[in-house]
Amino acid sequence: MRTYEVRTYGCQMNVHDSERLRGLLEDAGYVRAPEGDQADVVVFNTCAVRENADNKLYGNLGHLAPVKAKRPGMQIAVGGCLAQKDKATITKKAPWVDVVFGTHNIGSLPVLLERARVREESQVEILESLQVFPSTLPTRRESPYSAWVSVSVGCNNTCTFCIVPALRGQEKDRRPGDVLAEVEALVAEGVLEVTLLGQNVNSYGVEFGDRYAFGKLLRACGGIDGLERVRFTSPHPRDFTADVIEAMAETPNVMPSLHMPLQSGSDQVLKAMRRSYRRDRYLRIISDVRAAMPDAAITTDIIVGFPGETEEDFQGTLDVVRQARFAGAFTFQYSKRPGTPAESMEDQVPRDVVQDRYERLVALQDDMAWAENKLVVGRSVEVLVAEGEGRKDAATHRLSGRARDNRLVHFALPEGVEAPRPGDLATVEVTYAAPHHLVADVFGSVRRTRAGDAWEAAQGAPSSAAPGVMLGMPTIGAKPVEPAVGGCQIG
Repeated sequence: MRTYEVRTYGCQMNVHDSERLRGLLEDAGYVRAPEGDQADVVVFNTCAVRENADNKLYGNLGHLAPVKAKRPGMQIAVGGCLAQKDKATITKKAPWVDVVFGTHNIGSLPVLLERARVREESQVEILESLQVFPSTLPTRRESPYSAWVSVSVGCNNTCTFCIVPALRGQEKDRRPGDVLAEVEALVAEGVLEVTLLGQNVNSYGVEFGDRYAFGKLLRACGGIDGLERVRFTSPHPRDFTADVIEAMAETPNVMPSLHMPLQSGSDQVLKAMRRSYRRDRYLRIISDVRAAMPDAAITTDIIVGFPGETEEDFQGTLDVVRQARFAGAFTFQYSKRPGTPAESMEDQVPRDVVQDRYERLVALQDDMAWAENKLVVGRSVEVLVAEGEGRKDAATHRLSGRARDNRLVHFALPEGVEAPRPGDLATVEVTYAAPHHLVADVFGSVRRTRAGDAWEAAQGAPSSAAPGVMLGMPTIGAKPVEPAVGGCQIG
């Protein structure tokens, strides 16, 4: 049997798409290559948001060229956002690539690989619009206990720094019943945590005429027996409404965590970015969320060095960071992306200035995150135990997992206590805070879950399938509609 490897770059939407690519390949008879072995088929699922995406891809392709030359029958495929953007350019720059496919036709991968093998020539297929919502495709999930669920794909925003709408297309919403059917199917497989994905989840429902659809969807998830944790990413501040905050606060299994991209704390820069909100609106949302959920952990995305950004503008960003008290932030140095309006804007900020501002922002955000994390010391938190060994130091072996507010927690296991399995829920007391994680040296209890059972069962699966879980989704009420995230940096 031919083996495969999928290498993923970029956002959660790409991670979710890679689960589908693995499902498609296994459905077609491929098996996952054991760790450390060279696969017969290597698939790159690419990102085009950051400036070095091209260099990273072609560098990796270059490394594989001599490997492929020595392995007759080996195939290389390139998909995702960069493939959608560059189209036939990829096979010109790297003629040893066998298949190029885009964001709208990931379901074609097995057929394209076979066609390339039979015809002994590269196959390039890039569709300009989606024909079948990708959630109808088979999926090989990486986690038996946690899953992504797409509520929409594409984006209707026109941010000047972002290329995603051109690559993912206009927003297409799934019907609520289809989303809930998928969630119910996942819970039946043992999943206890789902993350609802969309480029802008707050605009979910616009396509079928219900601007309150996302809040209703959150509440509906609250009625699914066995679903213990619901998250979502990412909302857009423009469309964030009070009903969503109420749904979060009033639905017990919707977690007290929110990732909402800021991008800049300067109204002038936000206007240039074509972000249709201003700093006061953003801070008001943060205030409303905290009023409804005082312990909510809020994270964000921030871009430094956007064209025309002055020191005064940058100080505005620092001021918002101080006021918002983010528990974490994904911080980016602005980089030009071909085809975006920002690429040709005047007053591009010098690299050294961008670097300096970036370092000051990171230092401040680390201080703010550390201060927020210190407030959790002494509290008991419920941790969803994650895969992997956790952290080790000279005296203590720790497991790791996420608290309800999505903070990373490393916790100690007392001697003689049976280790919880990934997917189980442990109650621990936080004893130390760092900027990016918490430490809990006081162990309370563990609750074994069906998700832990599912993880344990997956360990007994054939080595080619572990640790993922296969979920076939041919219908589950999802019609083949045209089918990701806030501020274009989903994550």
